[in-house]
Amino acid sequence: MDDKRYIHSLIREGEHQQQDFKYRVSDACKLAKSVSAFANTDGGRLLIGVRDDGNLSGVRSEEEIFMMHQAAYRYCKPEASIKFDTYHIEGRTIVIATVPPSTRKPICAIDSEGKARAYIRINDENIVASPVHLILWRESQKTKGAIMTYDGTIRQLLDAMPTKQTLNQIVRQSRLPRHKVITLLARLIRFGTVSWQYTNQQFLFSII
Repeated sequence: MDDKRYIHSLIREGEHQQQDFKYRVSDACKLAKSVSAFANTDGGRLLIGVRDDGNLSGVRSEEEIFMMHQAAYRYCKPEASIKFDTYHIEGRTIVIATVPPSTRKPICAIDSEGKARAYIRINDENIVASPVHLILWRESQKTKGAIMTYDGTIRQLLDAMPTKQTLNQIVRQSRLPRHKVITLLARLIRFGTVSWQYTNQQFLFSII
């Protein structure tokens, strides 16, 4: 498959969990959000120089290419792994930035004020990770073979989750400290007892 067919085959897929279109790169901080989201989820690719409607705009300057590198290496903490491939089709330059899933989650994006936030990719959106995700990633990096004891505190937490609940609802209904609820939810997700989903711009947790 030649470059033109390859690029257009990707464009036909549209934006999804592992693909995002960027018309142009004017802000490395904004691009870092996409890099963070892909790295913290399933990996993915950015088609840079492609409009949201799939039409080609092309990368127009060396400055845009410089900002792509800045997004991964300066505005992601720790630095994200990323590979850039350049294609020249129809008189335009298209760059594909491929981001593998990180083994050092969370990869945080640094905003213009210097604040670090971790993102995850849900469908075609970059969403700020919940506090539960941050603890889950930390827990997942611990030695395998860990065990979990289902004691009275966990039962108290699970009793507060008769249906899908937000973190704030669980804290309120369980009457447990917020930091304790976050840690226990992360562990229960890790051990397959609790699941999460993102609906109506909020994270919901439920017993499996």
